[in-house]
Amino acid sequence: MAEQPKIAEELKKMEYEPLLPVEKQLIGWSIGIGVAGLLVLWWVAQTFFPQGH
Repeated sequence: MAEQPKIAEELKKMEYEPLLPVEKQLIGWSIGIGVAGLLVLWWVAQTFFPQGH
């Protein structure tokens, strides 16, 4: 329990650091791969497991 206030204080002391361009690229690629993966899974589900309407 004594560690929590210390961590909060240290986080408040930290300076703001903007993201590096490579970090922005990694975030973009990760989101893109995630969205593409969801679309592929949706397509597979619709193609091979059609809903019975």
